[in-house]
Amino acid sequence: MGYLGRRIGKSQDTGNPTADGTGAGILDLFAHGYFQRQGNVFNAPGVLTPISATGGAISYSGGKTIHTFTALNTFQVNSGSGNVEYLVVAGGGGGGTQHGGGGGGGGFRTSAGFFVSPGPYGITVGGGGAGSPAGPSFSRPNGTNGGDSTFGSIVATGGGGGSSISSPQNAGSPGGSGGGCALAGTGTGGTGTGGLSDASPDGVSPTTQGTGGGPYTGYNASANYGGGGGGGGASTAGEPAPQPTGASWRAGNGGNGSPSSISGTATIYAGGGGGGSHAPFTFGTGGAGGGGNGGLGNNPSPSGDGTSGSPAQGGGGGGGASLEAVGGNGGSGIVIIAYPST
Repeated sequence: MGYLGRRIGKSQDTGNPTADGTGAGILDLFAHGYFQRQGNVFNAPGVLTPISATGGAISYSGGKTIHTFTALNTFQVNSGSGNVEYLVVAGGGGGGTQHGGGGGGGGFRTSAGFFVSPGPYGITVGGGGAGSPAGPSFSRPNGTNGGDSTFGSIVATGGGGGSSISSPQNAGSPGGSGGGCALAGTGTGGTGTGGLSDASPDGVSPTTQGTGGGPYTGYNASANYGGGGGGGGASTAGEPAPQPTGASWRAGNGGNGSPSSISGTATIYAGGGGGGSHAPFTFGTGGAGGGGNGGLGNNPSPSGDGTSGSPAQGGGGGGGASLEAVGGNGGSGIVIIAYPST
């Protein structure tokens, strides 16, 4: 094996020192500053250096610098290079209405191996989708999909909107997680799209961003009224509807989101919204991670609006219950970036 500091054509033992210290032995390399000291670490040329960056709300926890973004912004690396940890959560989908399906949670992407170097990295934070409005029976649109969130080349897809009672029956919309399906017909819940493969080399980040919404499995005449399926969450799918519960029935619960501690506090993100229902059914609850509850109503009152998903968590909106109800809006997403503090 060759020696460190060897010159072409000369051995380390016979090379003569030069002005820059590279012509002879290992001691000359140290003496002439070939290895530069930074803090307590010696860095040879080409070795990664500590990162200094600006953008977003900056905090510090556990020896890390943390940048949190809740709106359009730029992560600007001013100096240094290396891998950063990130969390990118898209906006949740809006809920459907009139036995409506819950909105799907926003796409969830996380990794500890995204390489950055000096320069700007664009940040987009997706807004929550709008819940379905009140309107004539059997002609309601789905809740709208949430907006995408991005960090450079990393894209999390907005959650799918939950479907509303309609003719012909609409399925829940696909998204980062799919929206749930409303009562009537044989519609199915939206299927989570599944994200693109992570661009970073660590192999940790999942290749999917969420799960599917809950389908409507069939009207139960003995239960009188039906309910919508739950929206999908980042970790578990939305429940189908109807669901038996004791002597009664209920709409589908939203799927649960996924946890992250990148902010310094353990938090669950991207839960699905619960389905809406008429009495004597009960509503579906939102999934852990900011999913909104479905509404519970009866014509003409109460209308039973769906609850909105939690902002900055990417939760899906809950489905609305009755003719006059509206679906809950999806919650906005979030982008968080962390790296070792210098």
